Amino acid sequence: METTTNTKSPVLLIAIVIYALAIIAANLTVAVFGPSITPINAFVLIGLDLALRDWLHLRLKTWQMGCLIFGTGLITYVLNQDAGRIAFASSASFVIAAVVDWQVFRTIKGSWLKRSNVSNTAGAAVDSLLFPTIAFDGLMPEIVALQFVAKTVGGAIWAWTLAYVQKTDLRPQ
Repeated sequence: METTTNTKSPVLLIAIVIYALAIIAANLTVAVFGPSITPINAFVLIGLDLALRDWLHLRLKTWQMGCLIFGTGLITYVLNQDAGRIAFASSASFVIAAVVDWQVFRTIKGSWLKRSNVSNTAGAAVDSLLFPTIAFDGLMPEIVALQFVAKTVGGAIWAWTLAYVQKTDLRPQ
């Protein structure tokens, strides 16, 4: 079930900007510092995006989420053409991870927090495998494992934070 709210809501617009800035910052720092920065990005920035994406899923239409995901990759590329492969890897892995995340989020029963954490784990697994493999042209098991743990833990912390800040209904639905 897709729920939408007023797309002119200041809170929604701020969430969209934060989501986009976090992805763009993650992409650009990876382009500059390489794979060694990815576990830190995964914990702080991608963990935020995983949780925020679930929040946005309930407020935006599917095509709007798709545009937001692809748009962040395009903006990354415009800001730094050397980050083209990173932007492509980010967009591709995030689209696939977003589909997995959304399907799990829609299927799981329970509170928003439970659904967010379970779907974030699935999305983190997909993104952690695909992103470094595409971005750096090969499987990097240590980076994949570190990213997965960082995204899962970071996503859980951000989900709890969003639930607390927004007073999200934590009861089963």
